[in-house]
Amino acid sequence: MNNTKKLETARLILREFKIDDAEAMYRNWATDPECCKYLAWDVHQNLDETKSVIQKWIDEYQKGSYHWVVELKENHEIIGSISVVRVHEEHKTAEIGYCYGSKFWNHGYATEALRRVIEYLLNECDFYLVECGHISGNPASGRVMQKAGMKQDGVLRERHINKATKERNDLIFYSIKKDEL
Repeated sequence: MNNTKKLETARLILREFKIDDAEAMYRNWATDPECCKYLAWDVHQNLDETKSVIQKWIDEYQKGSYHWVVELKENHEIIGSISVVRVHEEHKTAEIGYCYGSKFWNHGYATEALRRVIEYLLNECDFYLVECGHISGNPASGRVMQKAGMKQDGVLRERHINKATKERNDLIFYSIKKDEL
């Protein structure tokens, strides 16, 4: 029932998390304030917190979850994660969330991984539509979605308070359908 199949791109390996990934996750993005300022969760306070999150994801694999660690092929460094955060089975839709350490931004890794996960979900898992969202305070995430072939669906005005700036941000949603691949 595990849906987190190993996936590859030209430069990346997307695979299941192992508890041994905790130290690199903690170092590369779980304690990165630049990364975490756009996420629902805060910077991890210690390695045990990171281990606990990874163990939860490992436990969820048997329930059919989708949680990938993103690893560079060239040196096997883990740089981030990408997951299906919500599934609407009756509508055959999936929502993706992702995060990467800021030192790995602007290299195309997020777009490359998102494209591959979209292809997997639409072609091999029989989803009809994949969606993502971001806050207006993080336009770079929207560019990742656009570069991955997604189209903007809509804007929910001022639905989110940006924890970095304390200002209200819009929530902006993108999607791609199977026939748009």
